[in-house]
Amino acid sequence: MTPTPILSAFRQALGEAWAGGAGALLPVGFFAGAAMLVPFGIGHEAAQLREIGPGILWVALALSSLVTMERLFQADLEDGALDLWLQTDAPLSAIAAAKTLAHWLAAGLPLALITPLLGLMLQVPPEDVLPASAAYALGGLAFFFWGGVGAALTATVRRGGLLIALIALPLYVPTAIFGALALQSTASGLPPEALYLAASTLFALAVAPFAMAAALRLAAD
Repeated sequence: MTPTPILSAFRQALGEAWAGGAGALLPVGFFAGAAMLVPFGIGHEAAQLREIGPGILWVALALSSLVTMERLFQADLEDGALDLWLQTDAPLSAIAAAKTLAHWLAAGLPLALITPLLGLMLQVPPEDVLPASAAYALGGLAFFFWGGVGAALTATVRRGGLLIALIALPLYVPTAIFGALALQSTASGLPPEALYLAASTLFALAVAPFAMAAALRLAAD
């Protein structure tokens, strides 16, 4: 097996993430906007924001991860890159995983990097900000891989953003639940829910690439 197609797909996805308008900045703007609107809708009392702030950030992160998913595999199907991948000896699952990882690095990792600022705005205790950022980065990786499954299944559908959301959002639920529970008890050390969050991410990394590969093979037929 030669790694050239995998590396090529990785580099291509990094470039595509910044193509078309705001590119990777669009999820960041959506994430920040959704989080900043919360105090206007529910009030600005510190105790209330501290209670629901982490959960609001998980919801905003899940929705933001879907913003650019529509173009993850669609262009590859249209320009024939998918057919070339199928003719190489590199596993299609590895190529799909490489593209999704590059997409997360360009559009998902920045979401985790701005969570400290947004967390402080939502009254998250300062000592919990860094553990929360790590949790959002870990959970966001799972979100992007499950979103990649939705993107692969809808690669042949024009304007399939809503369909991707319908497919991916139910898969987000375990990660969001474990992530929200983990952030409720970070002050008392590493909670068991943090291990469940890590396990849900590892499960996504193990299963989603094969699901994406199967969906892409169907799309190419």
